[in-house]
Amino acid sequence: MWIILALISALCLGFYDVFKKLSLKANDVLTVLMLNTVFGTLYMSPFLIIELSHGNFGFSNTLTGHLLILAKSVIVLSSWLLGYYAIKHLPLTIQGPINASRPVIVLVGALIIFGERLNWVQWIGILLGFASLFFISRIGAKEGFSLKHSKWIWMSIGATALGAISALYDKFLMKYYQPIDVQAWYSLYQCFIMVIAISIIKGGKANIREKFTWRWTIPCIALFLTIADLAYFYSLSIPGSMVAVVSMIRRGSVIVSFIYGVVALHEKNIKPKLIDLAVLMVSLALLVIGSNL
Repeated sequence: MWIILALISALCLGFYDVFKKLSLKANDVLTVLMLNTVFGTLYMSPFLIIELSHGNFGFSNTLTGHLLILAKSVIVLSSWLLGYYAIKHLPLTIQGPINASRPVIVLVGALIIFGERLNWVQWIGILLGFASLFFISRIGAKEGFSLKHSKWIWMSIGATALGAISALYDKFLMKYYQPIDVQAWYSLYQCFIMVIAISIIKGGKANIREKFTWRWTIPCIALFLTIADLAYFYSLSIPGSMVAVVSMIRRGSVIVSFIYGVVALHEKNIKPKLIDLAVLMVSLALLVIGSNL
């Protein structure tokens, strides 16, 4: 069941990336990010209202639980901020595969922190994931997005690293708290943090203000992310689930954004990118097969 939930999460994340790309084109990154947190909180508000109406402030009304979720909110927002700028300026067919390398970092953490062990089929899948990351870095250099000269590549890598840290942290949180609690409260805290941050940043430095244009795709960002996160949290909460495998499966979201980049955005160097994507898909398939052995 946890594999199915991870696959649902991956599909929703693919549409999430597409709607981000559409929303951020020639648009103000900070405002779009803030609205994402606002809509995410609105989608979870029925649960929060029910809890608060019964005098329940979440996590058994303890301060520790809320501080842990606040820490998660900071980590995720930092990852999003870097990721939003990266996806605005990078082709989807480059940014997507870079983000898909996140399980490499998660794997190392899962082995060290949680003592997870992979069988030989899963190890082959992970090694192919490494190969995929190497291939996409070479392709990016040909398009002028090299590690030496592109800050957007580094932002994408930074977002990926923080996302991996968040994934490992999520596995820890799922041991003690319900998925719906984590999703609802971290959405609320993100909204508070982002509203305060954007008020300070934009209020103090008028020269960094970018033009904002409303688009119907903006509420879709939070909608698909909320569904993806709920499926992901419930997947991790199931006994026997492996965060390294779940994280790798979720990177299958690159299929959706890749197809959109090719068909709608007419991005270039498709053939080598398609080969890289094929390697990644074989890697994901081996991880799924290995989890059932």
